[in-house]
Amino acid sequence: MPVIVASKMRYAGTVSPTELNVETVVVDISAQSDDYLVEGYVDLSQLASGDTVVLKEYIAVDGVNYQLFCQVTYTGPVSEPIVRFHTKTLLYNMKYKVTITQISGTLRSFPYGFVLEVLGIA
Repeated sequence: MPVIVASKMRYAGTVSPTELNVETVVVDISAQSDDYLVEGYVDLSQLASGDTVVLKEYIAVDGVNYQLFCQVTYTGPVSEPIVRFHTKTLLYNMKYKVTITQISGTLRSFPYGFVLEVLGIA
């Protein structure tokens, strides 16, 4: 049985934390109709000297309770500002979330783009 991409959804925009030390959701993907793939990017090019952000990636393996998968801190300016979230293959009932927390500096805005591909069988 060949596996196909049954549907695709784009999540794109700009996330703008409204205060320091508050976790802000970039993307939050709930359960899907079938197993799925998700990947994306966040652009930290707006970070300047004195700005620090924390990016967190969460997965709810049980479909309910998010657990931390990865956490990375960046202090500006960043010489390679595009952060890639590599492809994750998730079961239909799992959930996926990325957040950003600005912990110091002037509040900034961060463009992002993620792609969700729901799998199917041809």
